[in-house]
Amino acid sequence: MQEDSKIVSAASSRKAAKVFYYGNIVSMLIPFPVFILWFGASMFVYAMFRHHPNARVGYYTQIAAYHYYGLAGLLVPVLTFAPGDFFVNYWMHLWGVCAIVLIPLSIMQIMKVNREQWEAVEIKE
Repeated sequence: MQEDSKIVSAASSRKAAKVFYYGNIVSMLIPFPVFILWFGASMFVYAMFRHHPNARVGYYTQIAAYHYYGLAGLLVPVLTFAPGDFFVNYWMHLWGVCAIVLIPLSIMQIMKVNREQWEAVEIKE
């Protein structure tokens, strides 16, 4: 019997590996409401790409998730114990620090994805 198989191209895998990083960058460039919306959308992206046929896509998606969810998790105690006038006086500072952390990390990882040699993956059905 003949086996059916599909090919996932190297270019497709490379693009998929960068999706989460692009979401991280956009969520920092437009913090309200994209940062909060990206929190929900990123779970969907993570679920799609973490178990991609190309294992490197899953690896890069996981690293991007560590960066984003680590930063979002850090904001919980910071904002829980912040003074009442924090958002009036200091939200721009907090956003700036978050952007300074997440944007360069994402850009460095995108550059790493671009430098990596990608290969097509065959999926046997």
